[in-house]
Amino acid sequence: MSHTTSGQPPRQATLRSPLGRVRGMGSAKSGAHHWWMQRVTSIALLPLTIWFILSLATSAGMTHAEVLLWIGQPFNVVLLLALIGLTFHHTASGLQVIIEDYTNQEWLKIGLVLAVKGICWLLGIAAALAVLRIAV
Repeated sequence: MSHTTSGQPPRQATLRSPLGRVRGMGSAKSGAHHWWMQRVTSIALLPLTIWFILSLATSAGMTHAEVLLWIGQPFNVVLLLALIGLTFHHTASGLQVIIEDYTNQEWLKIGLVLAVKGICWLLGIAAALAVLRIAV
């Protein structure tokens, strides 16, 4: 290993900003996690969406009371809550990527991301509470 005349090893060039080095976060730390979570939620949503569509197709002609009984079954409650949670998480995450890619002003970007996440949280909680209210 070669040393400089001062006895210190040579400095390596880095692509991380000084703030990124202090925080220990390179350019791909949060982006890779975000990308990975988008894939995981989309894979999880595939069988849940197929189950939900098939359930709707086979429940055509049910009365209101029969639908309430169907929703109240523990297996259906769990799958409905998973579908609701994953759908709103996936939606918020996807819209965040779009906002970050196409919004130039930082204050607008932050405001829109917060608004989207807030709306998705509120709608997800409302949907989950509706299912739980029927089930309990």
